[in-house]
Amino acid sequence: MESLCRNSTHSSEVSKGLGRMFYLVNPQDTVFETQKEVPNFYVQSWPYFFTFLILEHIILKLQGKKGIRLNDGITSISNGLLLETGRLLWRGGEAYLYTWIYTNWRLLELPWDSTVTWLLAAVGVDFFYYWMHRACHEVHVLWAHHQVHHTSEDFNMGVGIRQSVLQGWCGFIFYLPLALAIPPAQFLVHHQFSYLYMFWIHTETIKSLGPLEYILNTPSHHRIHHGSNPYCIDVNYGGVLILWDKLFGTFRAEQEEDRIVYGLIYQQPSFNPLHLQTYYTRYVMQKYKSFDSWKHKLQAVLDRPSWKPGNTIRFRDMEEDPAIHAQVKYNVILPKWCTAYLLTHYGLILYGFHQLFLYNSELPTTTVAILVLYIFASLIIFGMILDASPKAPFYEALRCLSLVLVVKLVVPLSSSLELLYVLSGVFWLSYVGAYSEIKGLKLD
Repeated sequence: MESLCRNSTHSSEVSKGLGRMFYLVNPQDTVFETQKEVPNFYVQSWPYFFTFLILEHIILKLQGKKGIRLNDGITSISNGLLLETGRLLWRGGEAYLYTWIYTNWRLLELPWDSTVTWLLAAVGVDFFYYWMHRACHEVHVLWAHHQVHHTSEDFNMGVGIRQSVLQGWCGFIFYLPLALAIPPAQFLVHHQFSYLYMFWIHTETIKSLGPLEYILNTPSHHRIHHGSNPYCIDVNYGGVLILWDKLFGTFRAEQEEDRIVYGLIYQQPSFNPLHLQTYYTRYVMQKYKSFDSWKHKLQAVLDRPSWKPGNTIRFRDMEEDPAIHAQVKYNVILPKWCTAYLLTHYGLILYGFHQLFLYNSELPTTTVAILVLYIFASLIIFGMILDASPKAPFYEALRCLSLVLVVKLVVPLSSSLELLYVLSGVFWLSYVGAYSEIKGLKLD
């Protein structure tokens, strides 16, 4: 009997978790009085992310398409992990100002456990998400961070995880008007639900959702948003509802004849998350320094990404260059042994992140910081391996041996895991001496 009750409870939790992916939740199950009570629904949903990715890959194959590329998929997951691992360090600090405004300046006293408050929060978060998202495309310094999400030349659910590590810090300011009325706990709940919903709309497997296309943001609408064709620029900013785009003149429906090319207009291909997170910020700084007048310097940072002195033509108004349809996607084909090695160690880092997520509150801040930095370094080095970087073997040897020499000082390691990392480190050191670099085939 006890076993049946446990199974029933588990099934109920699974169905609730699945419902959250589609914003199908009972309001009374997700109302909380304080921020500390709000679960991290986003990280709790990672098993659903992986399940959906596997299902999407299978469906794409059944449809006669190529499926999700391993290197591109890993890169998307790595960028998502950078974001979530970073949050373990700043522990919700990006929401501090929202809480302060609500505590000191709120104009309305809405009951935290009311369904009406829950619904108002849902609509409010989605409305201000539209404006945040629009600003991230039309303000150069914000685009420098948001562009990470658009770096993939594919369009699949993995792209829904690919985010800037500074996403929360760059975006929270747009939600601050909500703090005048919406309790912080309700805001945090719907902020997470919004991103859970937007995960699964990154797909080519779903052509249309019928009548829902008129109201909701759907895979069809979001495919247009992710294109680099001129007609795809600066449209379909909505999160859950597409109504905001229709109301504010930024909506474009997908057409049967559209041949969407995904990725950035000026692509800087790489599978290294550090490169994807930082290269455009360097470009903005270079553009800023290239001008002498303060007016142009400010415009280089705060105007649209395509701004140039005397240039009033937006990219979306230009003729499409037919050459974009002949572009070859960036790809690196690694030796099979290297792919197997990478998957093994990537799985260990995923497990390590999961354990750190579960127990970080019980660990000293210094220990958490060391483990976060180790995960950061691991994801970056994995990206270097995927790029077949000449420096990757040396850094991978250093990463493996540092786990044994440094990380072991703050967390216990099993003897088998320690042996695996020692052997891996020795292997890469010998590889450096024998071959210098990974023999990967680059296609770009």
